[in-house]
Amino acid sequence: MPSKRARSTSVEISTSNSNTVKRPRTTSSFAPRKVATARNAAAVDANPPLGKLIEEVNNQKQKAKKGDAVVYWMRMADLRISDNHALSLASAQAKKEEIPLIVLFVISPQDYKAHDRGPRRIDFTLRNLTMIRDSLAELNIPLYTSSHDVRKTLPAAVLSILQDWKCTSLFGNIEYEVDELRRDAEVCKLAKSKGVRANFVHNKCIIEPGVITTKENRAYSVYSPFQRKWITTLNDNLDRYLEQFSDPYPNVDGIREDPKFYKLFETEVPKSVSGFEIEDDDQRMMAKVWPAGEEVASQILERFLRTKSRVSQMGAVDPLVEGAETSDKSSRIMRYGQDRDSANRDTTSRLSPYLCAGVISVRECVRATRKLQKSKKIDGSRDTGVGRWIQELAWRDFYTGVLVSFPRVSMGRPYLEKYAAVEWEAHQEVGAGGGGGGKGYDDSDPDPVGQGTDAEALRRWKEGTTGVPVVDAAMRCIRKMGWVHNRFRMITAMYLTKHLMIDWRVGERYFMENLIDGDLASNNGGWQWSASTGVDPCPYFRIFNPYSQSTKVDPSGDFIREFVPELSKLRGPDLYNPSTSLADKLGYPHPVISHEEGRERALERFKNAGAASKASK
Repeated sequence: MPSKRARSTSVEISTSNSNTVKRPRTTSSFAPRKVATARNAAAVDANPPLGKLIEEVNNQKQKAKKGDAVVYWMRMADLRISDNHALSLASAQAKKEEIPLIVLFVISPQDYKAHDRGPRRIDFTLRNLTMIRDSLAELNIPLYTSSHDVRKTLPAAVLSILQDWKCTSLFGNIEYEVDELRRDAEVCKLAKSKGVRANFVHNKCIIEPGVITTKENRAYSVYSPFQRKWITTLNDNLDRYLEQFSDPYPNVDGIREDPKFYKLFETEVPKSVSGFEIEDDDQRMMAKVWPAGEEVASQILERFLRTKSRVSQMGAVDPLVEGAETSDKSSRIMRYGQDRDSANRDTTSRLSPYLCAGVISVRECVRATRKLQKSKKIDGSRDTGVGRWIQELAWRDFYTGVLVSFPRVSMGRPYLEKYAAVEWEAHQEVGAGGGGGGKGYDDSDPDPVGQGTDAEALRRWKEGTTGVPVVDAAMRCIRKMGWVHNRFRMITAMYLTKHLMIDWRVGERYFMENLIDGDLASNNGGWQWSASTGVDPCPYFRIFNPYSQSTKVDPSGDFIREFVPELSKLRGPDLYNPSTSLADKLGYPHPVISHEEGRERALERFKNAGAASKASK
């Protein structure tokens, strides 16, 4: 968790007259620590902050005095109008009290930096907010977008806005990261002292954290038993967990003449946020590959449910381009069980950016499969494509539950603390600062993730020049389209943490900064799985052979040829593992390290770390 705070006063900037949100220089000096001490992390684990937030929500007065408006506080993970729990509740309250509903979105650059948000994610957020603003305006509901620089004082800034509007009811969907839970608990405390009732509700998951527990009433740390209980609980309570929350009611026309609120309709969503600007070419690519809006997300879901996969849709293309062939029996979801690991076609849903940002409701995804199968129950089996996909949605709930129950994982700590002693290779140039995580480095900043200059091995991994075709294709795909198939994420993550022996937190940060679907819970869960440090982990002695993996994930070789043009003319085994002479001829780099050498080093490091940890107890 962050241990340093930039010195600054609170700043809240209206964006009504500017397309760019400007920040004071203090934000650029904000340097949150990425890795907590084991002691501090254990203290948070002993008293997880979600329980504190729920307690604060319940400790408020059941009913607040009627104000002049009801406010819904929209966050980065619920960028939609339909099937939005907190928005629906806020609208119902406003209608009941016959007062206006206002939607608030706060741009918080320090939060973005603390969570490694990249320009692509911020751009996707702003593009969706622009569409939401227009849709809400049709309902006479204003979307007020503002910026606040210092995250520590954000609760007070929000309450100040509410007081200006004479609002006594605030609604928001829960964010499950440690800092956000603490923030909302502070909002509740301040709200209570100001005569405002703050209501925070679950919306991200199908089944909220804390419901699926073991017989000992503990959180699951292994997915399979969690999933079995999860699907049973879901099917026993379909009306509760798949409820479709009502759309917001329109505000009365008079709000546009109200002297206090009419200017809110003039507030524009900024085109960019200072410090998180996206390059023009990259922005055009993201808009093409990941178009914004709820309608787009619904169409992408429908394509997944109803149409066949296509080789032409493999890479950085418009997800809704014409030519998809409809099929009841061979649609992408129906073949998901057999085809999901093949990345040489669009075999997956490609909904992850939309689910991550809340542009589409995960409940809607589950309800759609029920309609597709014309079934009273939700299929969660391993035997069907639908069941396999539902299991993938259950993974989102699982990892969110891990984040809530074992919050140390969001504080840079391994779930398996015995592997905190693993010796990682230095990933920064000597003298670059930021710790480096290895021997012989400047330790003026002991943060093992660091922010210095990448050493050669890390640089080659990021650039996709490791000399291992499947790894390079995956990393270049990320650089181009801000996304890559999950199997490739596993391969590249394991290559970084096992073959290159670079700290998993370095890769976790890079993915969050570059993936448009970066979700802390799922991203952390995936990286810790690959590094063998997390819940339900891949055993440390199971190390992917990237050459054999490449034939499984890209059996035709089309993906590698698409993203590694140096190898575009190769076929057969040479494509997956070109010889030294062939690589030299084609101008392709030699491997950073051999599979055998990397494997042996990793086995030794993990075995010794585990033994040392056991001996110290």
